[in-house]
Amino acid sequence: MGTAIDASNKVQNGSSLVEKKLKVVFVLGGPGSGKGTQCANIVEHFGYTHLSAGDLLRAEIKSGSENGTMIQNMIKEGKIVPSEVTIKLLQRAMQENNNDKFLIDGFPRNEENRAAFESVTGIEPEFVLFVDCSAEEMERRLLSRNQGREDDNIDTIRKRFKVYMESSLPVIEYYNSKGKVRKIDAGKPIGEVFEAVKAVFTSPNDKVEQCNASQKVKRSKLGLFARKENSGKCLLCCFWMKCGSS
Repeated sequence: MGTAIDASNKVQNGSSLVEKKLKVVFVLGGPGSGKGTQCANIVEHFGYTHLSAGDLLRAEIKSGSENGTMIQNMIKEGKIVPSEVTIKLLQRAMQENNNDKFLIDGFPRNEENRAAFESVTGIEPEFVLFVDCSAEEMERRLLSRNQGREDDNIDTIRKRFKVYMESSLPVIEYYNSKGKVRKIDAGKPIGEVFEAVKAVFTSPNDKVEQCNASQKVKRSKLGLFARKENSGKCLLCCFWMKCGSS
């Protein structure tokens, strides 16, 4: 199987992604935060092409390839797929599309993803749309939807929350330090959320919605996963808290 770097070299032999002068917006948020719904609205109103890292990976799984089997096993375990796999799929999708504006949904999911994407593609995002939603609401949404996805059972959902907290929030902090994060409250009704999204895309350089990611992480450490089960133990083993439970 070729690597993402191999794919990058092939692209550079023709018109490279950098030469295409693409406008890329990363859309980040926890599982069940509503990223996909808002991306669909952005596509309709602002003419972007939506690239969902998750959709690309699931398509690879359905292809029945060896690579797809590896991806499927990692998703079941709540792990993050290697950067080179996802970057290769994203590169191919951007190169094959005639649009110059892309929403990349659900990627980068950690700092290694971020650094690899920028290094391989030579692209930095115009800004990052942070779709912020409480763990309780995300869990409710994931459990109530019926899409036949194998990663929508309660145990895997909780693993995905843990991975998100551990890996993805540092990416948001990094881009926030560069003044590139625009946060929206995704716990509201879909229409209200999109009104906030439209304001961001209409005036993307407006910093009124810039996220204080450090405060966000502190709040998360204090309470995001602190709900108790009947046993008295924290929902995710007090991942962000030293609460004394074992």
